[in-house]
Amino acid sequence: MKILYLHQYFATPESNAGTRSYEMAKRLISKGHEVTFVTSSAYLSKSYNLKDGWNELDIEGIKLHVLHLPYSNNDSYLKRIIKFLQFSFKSTAKSLKVKSDVVFATSTPLTIAIPGLIYSKLKKVPLVFEVRDLWPELPVAVGAIKNPFLIKAAETLESYTYKNATRLVGLSPGMCEGIERHGIPSNKITLATNSCDTDLFDVPSHIGEDYITDKLSFLNGRKLITYTGTFGVINNVSYLVDLAEKSLSLDPSLCFVAIGEGMQKEDVISYAKDKGVFNKNLYILNGVPKTEIVKLLSAADLSLSLFGPVKEMWHNSANKLFDALASATPIAINYGGWQKDFIQEHNCGLVLNSTDYEEASRMLSDFINNSQAYNDAKDSCRNLAYNHFSRDIMGDRLEITIREAVDA
Repeated sequence: MKILYLHQYFATPESNAGTRSYEMAKRLISKGHEVTFVTSSAYLSKSYNLKDGWNELDIEGIKLHVLHLPYSNNDSYLKRIIKFLQFSFKSTAKSLKVKSDVVFATSTPLTIAIPGLIYSKLKKVPLVFEVRDLWPELPVAVGAIKNPFLIKAAETLESYTYKNATRLVGLSPGMCEGIERHGIPSNKITLATNSCDTDLFDVPSHIGEDYITDKLSFLNGRKLITYTGTFGVINNVSYLVDLAEKSLSLDPSLCFVAIGEGMQKEDVISYAKDKGVFNKNLYILNGVPKTEIVKLLSAADLSLSLFGPVKEMWHNSANKLFDALASATPIAINYGGWQKDFIQEHNCGLVLNSTDYEEASRMLSDFINNSQAYNDAKDSCRNLAYNHFSRDIMGDRLEITIREAVDA
């Protein structure tokens, strides 16, 4: 098949972002398909020398039309929305010049549906739409969209997209249920979660040991608990500060490291200084490429995934969860939903109290210092990564869905 793949935020392992589309595209190509992306430069490595406007790249056989459109997690909500619309309209014109048998559009943002729908209608090819977040449910919940007109417009676009897609993909059970609420029959919906890149993350132990020596000498033999991700409003990384404060007295052998960027980062640093944990048992570092996250997780004793009290975010299919599984690093979260059920069912980590920091700190300490429970969790991570959530398993699931759309 010739597949037109629409994703505003294509990224490779050299990027500081999720690489799902890159990984899925590689697997589609390995099966003999031709994959052409229309994307932006937002998360591409700075090593690519891009000119203003559109650029053409070939990355490991993946053809890319790249709109040079700088983006930052520090951008305001309004600035992001403007860039969403800007990319949507420019990518529509570019997409119409590409020949394909099927168009596969992956959100977020929801506006990626616009070029997908227009291409599908004008070219008379099926549309497969992948839902990574429930829009506008999530941005409304966090206050990113407040204007009633914009909310109504987004809801209309969401419903129209679902009803006009030949097949839909949801990244979590909650997302699939959200699609079904629009009257879409379950046989048109595929559950294909984020997945585990074991080829990238399952590395020899000396990789982590060397990384500690080179970059994390401040550990001084302490247990390493990591957060790798965005310092955004929904992430509530200040939770980590409160956790570190309680751990300082309860278990001084725990050391927390947060790596990433985002709108709230300076606020979190300031809060950590006020609480007396900054550069004591909590270290906040700059974002790094995924290739370096591999080394960090190899060194880590535990990985954290955090969200504030926004239930709509519980449907998320967190990259941090699957990267932790792939590296056999037990995972801890502070929220509910399907990931809470998943961790408790498979004993691959723990679910922390989201409001009682002393109890959460004690849970961490007890878990890390219980060798039987901890080693069982590592074994569970490895089993899940290879046998249930590997890139190949999810790649096969996605290819079958795209084939079904073409054959429908």
